[in-house]
Amino acid sequence: MLSDKDRIFTNLYGWQPFGLEAARKRGDWDGTAAIIAKGRDWIIEEMKQSGLRGRGGAGFPTGMKWSFMPKTSDKPHYLVVNADEGEPGTCKDRDIMRYDPHKLIEGCLLASFAMGANACYIYIRGEFYNEASHLQIAIDECYDAGLLGKNACGSGWDMDIYIHLGAGAYICGEETALLESLEGKKGQPRNKPPFPAMAGLYSCPTTVNNVETIAAAPTILRRGGGWFAGFGRPKNAGTKLFCISGHVNQPCNVEEEMSIPLKELIEKHAGGVRGGWDNLLAIIPGGSSTPMIPREICDTVLMDFDALKDAKTGLGTAAVIVMDKSTDLVKAIARLAKFYMHESCGQCTPCREGTGWMWRVMERLARGNARVEEIDMLLDVSKQIEGHTICAHGDAAAWPIQGLMRHFRPVVEQRIADYHAAHRMAAE
Repeated sequence: MLSDKDRIFTNLYGWQPFGLEAARKRGDWDGTAAIIAKGRDWIIEEMKQSGLRGRGGAGFPTGMKWSFMPKTSDKPHYLVVNADEGEPGTCKDRDIMRYDPHKLIEGCLLASFAMGANACYIYIRGEFYNEASHLQIAIDECYDAGLLGKNACGSGWDMDIYIHLGAGAYICGEETALLESLEGKKGQPRNKPPFPAMAGLYSCPTTVNNVETIAAAPTILRRGGGWFAGFGRPKNAGTKLFCISGHVNQPCNVEEEMSIPLKELIEKHAGGVRGGWDNLLAIIPGGSSTPMIPREICDTVLMDFDALKDAKTGLGTAAVIVMDKSTDLVKAIARLAKFYMHESCGQCTPCREGTGWMWRVMERLARGNARVEEIDMLLDVSKQIEGHTICAHGDAAAWPIQGLMRHFRPVVEQRIADYHAAHRMAAE
């Protein structure tokens, strides 16, 4: 287990005030100007050594992503923070903004300097009104204290932060759709290339990072990349916020070491599965878009990018959704299929047409009103959607269905058999 001295998010539960005075007592804004004085190259190299991978789901190495920004350009550079957090089961970024906003703000300053950006936009999900209010109060405090604006923190670097509230579209969690929305357009993903580092916000060099990724940066730079890399397995370094929900005794957000066993994470922090571990049926380990895994995999799997990839699922946002034996898995996945149908932006034909078709089939499968052959047809269509769209929304819609059929196909087949048997008896 992670010891308290190694926790980055020390006010995750809001036990202390979120304001500047309390944040400074927790170590925020300590020596920020001295870190900036070490230079852009030092910051990026330290982030590379830390092994921090993006905490928004994709898991791309953060230091490498920052290094893609051009060192010189005749255009302004931008940092955009993705605080949309629309993945069902995920609730970590909102708690950072609500209870520990100064970690995010300080991270924005350091990351912006490292990438040559004088402006940062924080794109917040519109439903997060209280979180946005706390963040704006914290930003105002920083301006009043000289930590932002001209000569931010006495570092010689000018940096401004702006909050932008979205309208709650899941697709705007995709970085290029977020940029389109930020520019006042319809939130639809862009084709890549060009990538945001070359042509992002207003066609200028831009980096889009998740809230947790940016908020972890000041502590990493203060304590050293080697310290952060000392947690977890190689290529899966650091600490991570896990959101545990569903059929557990104590749903919670918790910061833990990467590569912690899933069973240990649930039993030590969430009070165990409701009715005991033997009552566990399946777990969605990284938010609703990652394929579910059955109990036999949950017994031993580690919570990191590579271990979950090997188990044919993903860490995603580390939103652990626990389902015990009372769960109707087919109905649960049908409900997720409806969500992904509703949230498709409609730009790509496979996603626009395919998500609705998959939902309608899943609804019939949930009742059993289908033929067994339709299962293979459904999987075939999911493969035609996966990997054939501009963004990963098509993948996100296909993966939950694929995970269900990979591990629980007999349940679906039995549902169909029971339905037809009941109708035959009724007819007789």
